[in-house]
Amino acid sequence: MSLNLEQYVSEFSAQNINGEHLLQLDGSKLKALGMTSSQDRAIIKKKLKEMKASLEKARKAQEKMEKQREKLRKKEQEQLQRKSKKTDKSSSDATEGTNEQ
Repeated sequence: MSLNLEQYVSEFSAQNINGEHLLQLDGSKLKALGMTSSQDRAIIKKKLKEMKASLEKARKAQEKMEKQREKLRKKEQEQLQRKSKKTDKSSSDATEGTNEQ
C-alpha cells in the first residue's frame, strides 16, 4: 500500500503472501499473482531488492555482535583462570612457608 499498489492487496492476501513469501517472489510469480503491469512489477522488485539488502546488513551486524560477545566472554574467562591460578599459587606458597617453619 505504501507503494501505491493497493489494487494487488486482495490477491496477495488471498494467496497468503506474507513477508517471507514476498521475499521469494520474482517477476514471473508476480505476474502469476495478477500483476500485469511491468512498471508495477519493477517497483515491487526494486523494493524487494532493498529489503533483502537491509536484511542481509542486519544479519551481518548481528553476527558481528555475537562474535564480539563471544570474544569478550573468552577474555573474561581467561582473566578468571589467571586469577584462580594466582590465588592457588599464593595459597601454595603460603602453605610451603608454614611447613618450612
